[in-house]
Amino acid sequence: MARVTGIGGVFLRSNDPKATAKWYAEHLGITLSDFNGAAFQWSDEVPAGTGMTAWSAFPQDTSYFGDGQQQFMVNYRVDDLDALLASLSAAGVWIDPKRDDASYGKFAWIKDCDGNRVELWQPLES
Repeated sequence: MARVTGIGGVFLRSNDPKATAKWYAEHLGITLSDFNGAAFQWSDEVPAGTGMTAWSAFPQDTSYFGDGQQQFMVNYRVDDLDALLASLSAAGVWIDPKRDDASYGKFAWIKDCDGNRVELWQPLES
C-alpha cells in the first residue's frame, strides 16, 4: 500500500511572508534559500541518532496551541534550548514561562512575529 513516509514541509500563512521568513532567520537561525524558505536535511540532526518527525492530531478545543484559533503548531528541533531562549528573550520575543523537561527532551514555547505559538524541542542524547 502507498503511504506517507514523513513530513515533507511546513507552510505558514502570513500577511507579510518576506518579513516572517526574515523573523525566523533572525531569531531561530533558519538559513533561507533563494525561494525565501528553508530545506532541512537529516544531516542537520543534533544530536546524531535522534532523528524523527512527530505527527499528531489534537482535539479542536486543545489549549496546547495556546489561546486563539491557531489551527496548527510547528515544533522545531533545536541544538541548545537554553541559549536560544536567552537570545530570544534579549530580542524581546514572547516566551511562555512554562517549560517541560520530558524523558525524550526539553520543550519551550514562543510566539513568532505573526503571533503563532511555536514549540521548541531539544532532544536528549541517546
